[in-house]
Amino acid sequence: MPYTYTLTTTLPASADEIYQAWLDSRAHSEMTGGEARQSDQPGAAVSAWGDYITGRNLELVPGERIVQSWRTTHFTDEHGDSIITVTLDEVADGTLLTLVHSNVPDGQTSYERGGWQEHYFEPMKEYFAKRSGKMAKAASATKAKAKAKGRPAAKAKVTPKGKAAAKKKTRAAAKTKSKARPKGAKKTKRKAAKRKRNK
Repeated sequence: MPYTYTLTTTLPASADEIYQAWLDSRAHSEMTGGEARQSDQPGAAVSAWGDYITGRNLELVPGERIVQSWRTTHFTDEHGDSIITVTLDEVADGTLLTLVHSNVPDGQTSYERGGWQEHYFEPMKEYFAKRSGKMAKAASATKAKAKAKGRPAAKAKVTPKGKAAAKKKTRAAAKTKSKARPKGAKKTKRKAAKRKRNK
C-alpha cells in the first residue's frame, strides 16, 4: 500500500527566495548539487538529479506552496506518481519548509529515512547560508562606498614650516614690487608737490 510522510526543516532564506530557487533550473541544480530542469509554469515537466526524478508542476502559489508529481527510476509501471507538497512559512530565523510526500510506493522508505535530508535539506541550508553571507558583504560594501562619497574633502593642515614659507613668499613678492619701480619715481613726486605749494 502507498504511504504518506511529512518532514520539516528551517532554511536561512525568505519564502520567496526558496520558491524561486526551487523552480529555477540553475538555482535548483546549485542548491542540491544535482542537475535539474525546473519551471515556474503550472503543468510544465520537471526533473531533478539528472533524470533520477521526473514529474510535473501540479499547483504553484508564489512564495507559499509548490505541488509536483514525482517518480524516481525505482518506480515501476505499476506505481502511480507520488506527490510532493512543499509549504513555506516564514519564521524568526528564516523559513519553515514543510514537505508532505504522498502516494509513495510501499517499501520505498529511503526518501523519508535520510534521502530528503541528504540530497535536499542539508545542501539547501548551505546554499542559502552562502547566499545570505554574500548579500551581507555586498550590502556593507555598498554602504561603505556611499559613506565615502558623502564625506567632505579633508582640508590640508598648515604646519609651522608651511606658515614660515608663506611669509617668505609674501616678503619676496613685496621686494619684487619695490624693485620694479623706476629710480626717479620718488624724486618726480617730490618735485610735483613743491610746484603745487609755490602756486
